[in-house]
Amino acid sequence: MRVLRTVEAVRDFTRAHQQAGRTVGFVPTMGALHTGHLALMGSAAEHADVVLASIFVNPTQFGPNEDLDAYPRDEAGDLAKAESAGCEAVFMPSVEVMYPPGAATTVAVPTLAQYLCGQSRPTHFAGVCQVVLKLFNIVRCDVAVFGQKDYQQLAIIRRMVRDLNVPVKVVGHPIVRAEDGLALSSRNAYLDAEQRQEALALNQAVAQVGAAWRNGERDAQRLLSIARNRLEAARGAQIDYVEIADPDDLSPLDGEISGGVLVAVAVFFGSTRLIDNGVFTPKT
Repeated sequence: MRVLRTVEAVRDFTRAHQQAGRTVGFVPTMGALHTGHLALMGSAAEHADVVLASIFVNPTQFGPNEDLDAYPRDEAGDLAKAESAGCEAVFMPSVEVMYPPGAATTVAVPTLAQYLCGQSRPTHFAGVCQVVLKLFNIVRCDVAVFGQKDYQQLAIIRRMVRDLNVPVKVVGHPIVRAEDGLALSSRNAYLDAEQRQEALALNQAVAQVGAAWRNGERDAQRLLSIARNRLEAARGAQIDYVEIADPDDLSPLDGEISGGVLVAVAVFFGSTRLIDNGVFTPKT
């Protein structure tokens, strides 16, 4: 497996494979790789001939007082995991490579970024769009895979790709969970034993909404109350948001729901912020 550090090296890698008739699948990450990331790499291998991942802790998507400096980093371990997942190369740029002096261009999808995580992290998705568009332009991949745990991020990236005519197919991969149901996240490593147990409330809240939905409940406020009540019962939980939203435009739903529904939650345990979601359709 090759480790690439420069824009030129990545473009040479992609160009060589594409000129040989092979498609390139791409998985952007911030490292601290876990089973969820490896599943994305496996999905990329199903959609393309060659898999390239990136590992870059992107400073522009962290707000003031967030965990940029503390974000877990393990270069040697990450490279071993990426290789085990079948990656042929990993792009590991420095901040200076990604953001040369004087870089000033920003990218945003404000209509989707205003909801959910965007309410408490108003600059986050502009930073995500900026780095993902830069990575797409550097890698020039055919397919890119993102996890559905970050549902809002996936929706925003898809909209950006559509609006800006970026020639890449964006694939969403279902949430990868631990055996007890907790959505896998690099930030799970911050939780102590009690917090780890109480964090199961996120998945349970989503699951309880899903059960009510399958039993015919269509009132947005009653579905919201089901999720909120479960989260409020979790010891040490500080709710950032609980939303019943439109799965397409992410706007909050009220009253009787006629189409599908997104339930999305974000909760702090101490300083650790976790998210989870589920999408339910009339056929669910």
